[in-house]
Formats: sequence, structure tokens, C-alpha cells
Amino acid sequence: MRITRYTDYSIRVLIYLGLKGETLATIQEIADRYGISKNHLMKVVHDLQLRGYIDTIRGKNGGIRLRLQPERINIGRLIRDTEQDMTLVECFGPGNNCIITPFCDLKHVLNEALEAFFKVLDGYTLADLLKPERRPGLERMLGVGEIPVVVE
Repeated sequence: MRITRYTDYSIRVLIYLGLKGETLATIQEIADRYGISKNHLMKVVHDLQLRGYIDTIRGKNGGIRLRLQPERINIGRLIRDTEQDMTLVECFGPGNNCIITPFCDLKHVLNEALEAFFKVLDGYTLADLLKPERRPGLERMLGVGEIPVVVE
């Protein structure tokens, strides 16, 4: 299974907001820090807000922040929420035209592997990705705590 860029960006946004704590961040700030498209992040942030992961505050001094504590954001759940297609092979989905499906165990083997994949991810939260020993490095790499440079 391959995690989509959308899910990757969702995780990155939550990591950044987890590092910021209660301090508001902007989509532009996050896009600049990661060097990714603001347009892509706007879609991701909107979805994360609809799913209850983050709060968005409108207005001149607005921004975004985590709605939930990092300990309450489960990585397995997040990936299930953001991945649109868990069809590993044709026989997983509708429109299966594989002629060996009635006699093939591949679907069952891959389903077991997918369940194991999520079982591992279900054991982790955003807090695990923000461990104290990793936090200074993440903050330094992302410039968290620095005054953002406004480009006009």
C-alpha cells in the first residue's frame, strides 16, 4: 500500500500544529515551512477541519490549531479518514474482472496484511510523533517558534 500525498500532507499539518501548541498557524506558514503548495494544503486543512482534527479561526488574526490533544489523534484513524482507496488489487473493489478470484487466496492474504498494517498504526498517536527527544529537531527544521517572514 502506498500512502497518498494527501495523507502525507495531512500528517505534516498535524505535526506542525502539534509543535505550535495553542499558537495559531496559517496555511501559508505551513506551506512555506514544508515547501509545498498552499493550494494543496487549503484542501487538506479544510478536510481536517471538517473531520474534527483542527479548528480554523477566521479574521485578521486568525489561523489554525489542533482541536484535539495530540494524544487523542490516532494515526491509523487519520489514515483511514484521509485515504480514499484501500483497493490493493482488483479483486478488492467493484468491477472485479479477475478470472481466478473464486480460487485465489491473494485477496485474503492482502486483506490480512492490510489489517496488520492498520493494527500497527492504531498503536500510535500524534503525540508519539512529537516525542520530547525529537521535538527540538523538528522545531528547528520547521522554524517553529521563529517569527514567520511575511512575503508580500
